[in-house]
Amino acid sequence: MPPRRDHNRVLIYSHDSFGLGHLRRCRAIAHSLVEADPSVSVLILSGSPIIGSFDFRSRVDFVRIPGVIKLRNGEYVSLSLHIDIEETLAMRSSIIRHTADIFDPDLFIVDKEPLGLRGEVRPTLDLLRERGAALILGLRDVMDDPLALESEWERKNAVPALSAYYDELWVYGLPQICDPLAGIDLPASVRRRMVYTGYLRRRVGEAAAASADRSGLPGGDFLLVTAGGGGDGDDIVDWVLGAYEHDPGGLPPALIVFGPFMVPERQAAYDARASRLHKVRAITFDAHLEALMARASAVVAMGGYNTFCEILSFDKPALILPRTAPRLEQYIRARRAAELGLTAMLTDDCACDPLRMAAALLQLTQQAPPSAVVVPGLLDGMANVNKLALKWLSRGRHPRFGDRLRRNA
Repeated sequence: MPPRRDHNRVLIYSHDSFGLGHLRRCRAIAHSLVEADPSVSVLILSGSPIIGSFDFRSRVDFVRIPGVIKLRNGEYVSLSLHIDIEETLAMRSSIIRHTADIFDPDLFIVDKEPLGLRGEVRPTLDLLRERGAALILGLRDVMDDPLALESEWERKNAVPALSAYYDELWVYGLPQICDPLAGIDLPASVRRRMVYTGYLRRRVGEAAAASADRSGLPGGDFLLVTAGGGGDGDDIVDWVLGAYEHDPGGLPPALIVFGPFMVPERQAAYDARASRLHKVRAITFDAHLEALMARASAVVAMGGYNTFCEILSFDKPALILPRTAPRLEQYIRARRAAELGLTAMLTDDCACDPLRMAAALLQLTQQAPPSAVVVPGLLDGMANVNKLALKWLSRGRHPRFGDRLRRNA
């Protein structure tokens, strides 16, 4: 048994092959945990190349593991190092396990991937299971189209991992909006371990508010247009710029955030177009996007999980332009939110008509906020995650050895 400590340790794993979604969700959870409990320290394992651009609360830190990126053909390659992907994955797996060994967490939260990228977390799960740490899989509200997810998880041998390792599955959403594992043939024992928390409420911290105040960004009414990480946000930026270039009159000022992963040549072209429009300002990236959203009058976005949580948290009328590749996650979320009246949705249908976008933006200025729709428990996610974490941390260690894990290895 590990020595008794007067504090608790939480380790969070996020594979972060590309984009900002996993990192931003894990960071928000980490901050909520340490705010709720002064005895908790949180360490985040992340492959994000820009994790150092974010600020972290006291008692939250991170370990940056070598980055990877997923190509259009589905293959992974090392993000920065000139080494084979198998060597990169072996290095990542070793760093993850060694960090867990030394940090010795009481609670381990794995974001989205049951075994991590290409199974890199399995050795760490084995280690922490034997030490008796609580093992949690955190899932966003929507994973993908059920048929696509079923095929993916069968290939990854994910369902046996749920049975073998995880004490609970936390779904950061509500069942009346979406079941992220619909279509997956889950054992009843695993279904019983699924806990729907509600969406993760976001707040603007003091540092974020101060940064926004010093930024010189617009005050008053403006539309915030965000392309998320920017790696696949070309269409939304191009379409919104087209609407302002054909402005029929009446469009409000707009702030476009390209995202840090947008291809530099495309960003430069969009920035040049924006500079010719007196109602439009563009920036590359802001680590405190929540502060910008809190100041905006309405939001235009792709509809990733974190952006959706922020739209709900700051009660902003929103127009969602979901991507449909490589996953249907954003489309499924946006369609369901539109059905409930929480947000509006617009799809390009392969014809990004600027006047159609202009009309949608004008309509957005008259749209009701999400709070006009009553969904019980909608934004209880952070409070429930804090309660669930406290439950497992209060329980203490319960080491588990042996046969069940070896059978499922």
